[in-house]
Amino acid sequence: MKVVLFAGGYGTRLSEETAMIPKPMVQIGEKPILWHIMKNYSHYGFNDFVILSGYKSYILKEYFANYFLHQSDVVFDLKNNNIQIIDNKTEPWKITILDTGLDTMTGGRLKRAEKYLAEAPFMLTYGDGVSNININKLLQFHRSHGKAVTMTAVQPEGRFGAIDIEKESNKVNLFIEKPHGDGAWINGGFFVCEPKIFDYIKEGDKTVWERAPLEQLTLDQELYAYKHTGFWKPMDTLRDKIQLEDLWINKSAPWKTW
Repeated sequence: MKVVLFAGGYGTRLSEETAMIPKPMVQIGEKPILWHIMKNYSHYGFNDFVILSGYKSYILKEYFANYFLHQSDVVFDLKNNNIQIIDNKTEPWKITILDTGLDTMTGGRLKRAEKYLAEAPFMLTYGDGVSNININKLLQFHRSHGKAVTMTAVQPEGRFGAIDIEKESNKVNLFIEKPHGDGAWINGGFFVCEPKIFDYIKEGDKTVWERAPLEQLTLDQELYAYKHTGFWKPMDTLRDKIQLEDLWINKSAPWKTW
């Protein structure tokens, strides 16, 4: 089963990093966040990736073009102009990188890849968020209901601390540094899709996957949610990037399943 990754946006909210590289190439522990996401899928045996690029797509292509060499121990015989690989440390990945346009919306990017994906179910996620989601359980849930799309639902952590204040005296009864959130479930990515979802992308490059397609799939009762209560975190801001980096450096990254 193919794994499709959105990796074409500008990443403007992380402009400190994305002025020079695409957001999925921003590094966590000297590896792009995209690599971390791919490693999680690979841990569950999914190694066929389709990357939907756009902004600075050549950087993605150059990274993977040189990946084998950079991950291996090599002998350079300059006299004979020969390179010998002596220890291959690469993953068994097959990677298709599609340039889906600079200003194309998420649904439009997906539609441009239809000819590569229309024959079988596939997985889909964003190239800027990590999780310890169990991909096998997600896929099992998707197959159990037989509908067009499974979307992983998550409950994000609160951005700020919360306090409970007594009405009369203003005494603080409870202080929580970072509450889990308000209890609402949101789209966490990590989709499983049947090929018929392409019938729901009707506005070409302007189609936003999270709007008309998912809204109509909901009305048609073709969208189910897989509730993930474990770790999930998007890298939207520099603060998020620093937090993820700290977790990785301290060897406490919950998304490291491999």
